[in-house]
Amino acid sequence: MTKTALILGATGISGRALASHLAQQADWDVIGVARRPPPDGGGVRYLSVDMLDPDACHEAFAQLGDVTHVYWTALLNAPSWLAQNAPNARAFRIAMGALLPATPRLQHVCLLQGTKYYGQHLGPFKTPAKEDDPRHMPPNFYYDQQDYLVEASAGTDWSWSCARPHVICGFSVGNPLNLIAVLGVYATLSRELNLPLRFPGKPGAYEVVCQATDLELLVRAMVWMSTSPNCANQAFNVTNGDFFRYRNLWPLLGEYFGMPIAPPQTIDLPAFMADKDALWQRIVEKHGLAPNRFENVADWNFANYTFSVDWDVMSSTHKAHSFGFHDFVDTEAMFLRQLDRFRTERVIP
Repeated sequence: MTKTALILGATGISGRALASHLAQQADWDVIGVARRPPPDGGGVRYLSVDMLDPDACHEAFAQLGDVTHVYWTALLNAPSWLAQNAPNARAFRIAMGALLPATPRLQHVCLLQGTKYYGQHLGPFKTPAKEDDPRHMPPNFYYDQQDYLVEASAGTDWSWSCARPHVICGFSVGNPLNLIAVLGVYATLSRELNLPLRFPGKPGAYEVVCQATDLELLVRAMVWMSTSPNCANQAFNVTNGDFFRYRNLWPLLGEYFGMPIAPPQTIDLPAFMADKDALWQRIVEKHGLAPNRFENVADWNFANYTFSVDWDVMSSTHKAHSFGFHDFVDTEAMFLRQLDRFRTERVIP
């Protein structure tokens, strides 16, 4: 039977990739929800909805009686984690409160979370993190959203799941939280200035154990957990299955960009990149790149945070493997492959 997916936050890096993947499957119809839908749907029907507006949600979602699977990939960005909590928890309650009564065929809701569930943004935490590890002191909107799902699903015919990736890596321009774009643009600027490639974060962050999640692997995992009966009402860590250190990745990046590397030198990236707009425009013209604005090609606040984590970040993927998901990705090879995509799309030279 044809399944109908509703993807909330369908223009973000994860939502867009999920929508594209499902739209290519013969047994899926796909509806995307976003405040500003793209001009080309690519086989996806889009609804323009402000998920903080209860009336708008009720009006738009009243037409969605055929929806069988809901995917929440939305993130309302804010300058800090604490500032993100209230609007993200509220948007989820408003959207799901309007959606659930209007979808009698609903089978499953898949919620995209992350390793901040374990408090990795607060400092060192238990590693490898496991899905049943105790929560940290709230607030944490992941907890609010998951608790809402658990309560709403009680006594119904639909189930839920939670996907917990870390540092989602894939091709996207204009979206925050994109490490590949940060690495590509930072290296391009450094090379244009005849600088060696220096790790710009804390020296300790250069040494610790890290992990990442390939975007295509994440999409496959979310579809798997939302359509496998044994995954009902479960949370799963979703990472590439291996680990890396920037200390070992940096020489590979230096070779990729044809640059010498040098020891780490900690800089405040938002401050040091504040005057690089004119330099970026010269690079775009010099190499015939796509005319992307400098503020859209990389998020330096995200980069500052990512390169400052000087404690191990490790999630166990044993649970997903034991439930039947066996995909894995070589992370170092992923970085280079995805940088190739940014070159092909003329985002970086």
